[in-house]
Amino acid sequence: MYDYDLLVVGSANADLVVGVERRPGAGETVLGGDLAVHPGGKGANQAVAAARLGARTALLARVGDDGHGRLLRDSLRSAGVDTTAVLTGGAPTGVALITVDPSGDNSIVVSPGANARLTEGDVEPGVLGAARVVSAQLEIPLETVAAVVRALPEGTRFVLNPSPPRPLPTEVLAACDPLVVNEHEARVLLDDADAGDDPADWARRLLALGPRSVVVTLGAKGALVCDASGVRAVPSVAVAAVDTTGAGDAFTAALAWRLGAGEELPVAAAYAARVGAAAVTRRGAQESYPTAAEVAALDA
Repeated sequence: MYDYDLLVVGSANADLVVGVERRPGAGETVLGGDLAVHPGGKGANQAVAAARLGARTALLARVGDDGHGRLLRDSLRSAGVDTTAVLTGGAPTGVALITVDPSGDNSIVVSPGANARLTEGDVEPGVLGAARVVSAQLEIPLETVAAVVRALPEGTRFVLNPSPPRPLPTEVLAACDPLVVNEHEARVLLDDADAGDDPADWARRLLALGPRSVVVTLGAKGALVCDASGVRAVPSVAVAAVDTTGAGDAFTAALAWRLGAGEELPVAAAYAARVGAAAVTRRGAQESYPTAAEVAALDA
């Protein structure tokens, strides 16, 4: 019997968000709107998104002993995330500087802070063994993600969103089921600036690198799923996007949870696409994440 449906191992940041009419170019200054501070970080985002949907969720992360760290703990607890494995100290809480334009597109710069101090020694096998699925990202050291993979118990599923993207060791790729990427991440992992414009080709080439399955997210166009049986398209639903911040994290969290519940990859990805669509209809990351009832209403 598992204590958690999903254990997220990853980052916890304070998101400092400014709306802009357009994002600045090199050497350019633009005026923005009022600064808003939100709880974020890809790890914390995934944990909150899954908990909002009803998953029994825990987070293994590190925050600073500061106001931003307290903000994150409060947000996690209020969403129902188990914070027993959220560690404190080593550096200030990580911060993400985010600009959002009128179309809802965003640009993000991350100062890792305490996230960079989440080390291999913080990976407790007992915590990993308590979860049906473990999800990770790359806003923490890659060495820590590799330690998670090495410590995974038999039968525990591993989901990875390699963001920000970087080359992955063979042992990490081999554990991914699935590897979840957007267009930018796919191109980086393929190490091919001329990778073409066919996401299905990206998915097949990524699968050839060693993961057990691959999901390529396509924003409003849904996603592609790829495993040994081939590539299949997964539709999304049409919504009016307000802010795309954290939508990919909501998608990955929902996907990981539904896979752990026994759904097939295309079915879980279709549900995750609806969760991601619901998330972009509200501003912010964690505060934009829907409940299961809200996702069901989106389908109606």
